[in-house]
Amino acid sequence: MLYIVIVFLWLSILLYILLGGADFGAGIIELFTSAKNKERTRKTMYKAIGPIWEANHMWLIIAIVILFVGFPRIYTTVSVYLHIPLVCMLLGIVARGTAFVYRNYDAVRDDMQKIYTPIFVYSSLVTPFFLGIIAGSAVSGQIDAQAGDFLSAYVFSWLNWFSVSVGMFTVCICGFLAAIFIIGQTVRDEDRNYFVRKAKQTIFMVMFSGLFVFAAAYYEGIPLLTWIFGDFPGVAAIVSASISLVVMFYFLGRNRPVLLRLLAGFQVTMILFAATYTHFPDIVLIKNGPNLSLLVHQGQAKTISSLAYALLAGSVFILPALAYLIYIFQVKAKAQGES
Repeated sequence: MLYIVIVFLWLSILLYILLGGADFGAGIIELFTSAKNKERTRKTMYKAIGPIWEANHMWLIIAIVILFVGFPRIYTTVSVYLHIPLVCMLLGIVARGTAFVYRNYDAVRDDMQKIYTPIFVYSSLVTPFFLGIIAGSAVSGQIDAQAGDFLSAYVFSWLNWFSVSVGMFTVCICGFLAAIFIIGQTVRDEDRNYFVRKAKQTIFMVMFSGLFVFAAAYYEGIPLLTWIFGDFPGVAAIVSASISLVVMFYFLGRNRPVLLRLLAGFQVTMILFAATYTHFPDIVLIKNGPNLSLLVHQGQAKTISSLAYALLAGSVFILPALAYLIYIFQVKAKAQGES
């Protein structure tokens, strides 16, 4: 039962990166779009993120509930020592969602639109940035449970080059996912070619920010190279992601949106697998102390068993409903396109 819970935890994190990441990326793409192209970018983005906007944060909630119920010590440690980036991320989620709703569904179009738009695009950038910082801090080994002052305990645990570089990498991943998603929502060849160029730009940004992560890890003394390339599964994951990237470049201009989305999802999955496989079951690396393990620091056996049954039962209802939701949005988008 414990491994069922762990699988659901990993999948919920992955799905939040894929779907929530594409959602955040919509605002990131809009932020870095020229003024003359903002309007068409915005309209096309709405069609792309519509199906996932309704449910993307569900995956984050599932991950939080799993940690809170099944791994209370891990949940407590992260909540205490990383509470500053956590609060920043949550504020970004709230601000972004609020701005998106008022910007698109406000009954009155007035000067407030000039306020909603900056809030939306900048919170779309800030939120995944702090999400990446939290992820990087968890494995950086900078969380000091024996710290004697505020800065050492609650600031330097996440304010370091490695965590910041992972935050930047996460932002680039979100932009990349959104750029790939949006290609499938274009109708005119002119728009498709424009967003293909955007996708290529985000791919190079992901590659550059990935190199920055490795450089920051080397500077901070984090054995990231060993984690990823130290055994066959990690190497196989990176090689597979690299090959799929070459295939993606080939099909970018050939109007194969479903294939492109599958390739993008596969690449992000392989990156997450390579980053987490080596130090599994450790999920939080502690400075000068025992790491927190999913196999050691779990809750009571009955709690884990009940949680596993609840997750299995919930998936029976959630996954078909989510698939139907995506189907509805696709039918609606197709009908609007034909009209």
